[in-house]
Amino acid sequence: MNISLIKQYHENMPMAQAHDIAITALQRLGLEHIAYKRNPSLNNEERFCVMLLRAVMVRDAIVIIDRPFKIIPHLNKINFFLDTLKKIEDFYINCHIYDYKWMSERYGDLCH
Repeated sequence: MNISLIKQYHENMPMAQAHDIAITALQRLGLEHIAYKRNPSLNNEERFCVMLLRAVMVRDAIVIIDRPFKIIPHLNKINFFLDTLKKIEDFYINCHIYDYKWMSERYGDLCH
């Protein structure tokens, strides 16, 4: 539940309210079942989603994703990342994804 800690400490939000926001965010990603799991028990996709949700819990969040395929190396295309970002797009102001030029084929039309 360290997703809710961001709201608690940055906005002085009561624990119950921060918890509800975190659970709602996890539900939007279809991941409410991981709410009480620890990092080592998550797969790469779940771990990315938790990192992303922690990032967007700050007010007026700008998300920077550095080399997403290093986080989830078995993916061949950017779709998972874009689909995940779309589901929570109202949680952040802007998102920037940075990667090496030689990874451009994984990004499809986004790089052209």
